[in-house]
Amino acid sequence: MVTGAGREWDETLFSGTAAFCRRGRLPYAPGLAGLLTGVLDLDGRGRLIDVGCGPGTVALRLAGLFDEVVGVDPDAEMLAEAAREAAEREVTGKVRWVRARAEELPAGLGEFTVATFAQSFHWMDRERVAAAVRGMLRPGGALVHVSDLEGESRATDGLPHPPVPHAAIDALVRRYLGPVRRAGRGLLPHGTPAGEAAVPAGAGFVGPHRHVVPGGQAMVRTGDDVVAGVFSMSFSAPHLFGARLAEFEADLRRLLREVSPSGRFSVRLPGTEVFVWPRGAD
Repeated sequence: MVTGAGREWDETLFSGTAAFCRRGRLPYAPGLAGLLTGVLDLDGRGRLIDVGCGPGTVALRLAGLFDEVVGVDPDAEMLAEAAREAAEREVTGKVRWVRARAEELPAGLGEFTVATFAQSFHWMDRERVAAAVRGMLRPGGALVHVSDLEGESRATDGLPHPPVPHAAIDALVRRYLGPVRRAGRGLLPHGTPAGEAAVPAGAGFVGPHRHVVPGGQAMVRTGDDVVAGVFSMSFSAPHLFGARLAEFEADLRRLLREVSPSGRFSVRLPGTEVFVWPRGAD
């Protein structure tokens, strides 16, 4: 992954976040694997490459749908977490983890049925990566982009615990790190790049076909879960706080206790948005 075309990979982008991802990040909607099975006519055969796989969130969730899964990421800590979870799920024999930038996909990985990008594509040199991935897909294969559904309302009315105070947490992060979003050693004053939908078309893919996996399922989150979620994000990674990390965490936990003295919060899972781009004919 890189932070955009022409920019060098910043190895600090997700430094220190891997250990917090499994606990801190909300999962994708439960019907994701079922949707992809139907849309892509998956039958347990074929191969998946998950590009920018992080701690294996999507790669491991879809492992049962393929003969083999290859996860690619430049962050060694992320791949170590992925390997640990693969062992816990007892799927080590069918997954492989490759440390590499998406722009430098190694030769010899073979041909794939599906390539997934789970909220990772915007960190990459997208045109270059899309073209490379298309060349690795077999005829009839597809690129799949997975993300949380943006802009939906997720009411917490009637749930047993207070909602996570996201606005107050964001304000606290800005108080420590400044008003402009941080990203590794740099800043993202305008957020991550837009216009992703046009990139696969330019690389020869056709479509896309958009699908939404409904969310809304209620979950209970502890204060520790919420803290892990904050530290799992690139813009509030632990290293960004430097010598003030302990001070920030103390303030964050104080804020959470004020909102929910019980230490429990109610959330609803977001829906999952899926764009499927068939490879198209040469």
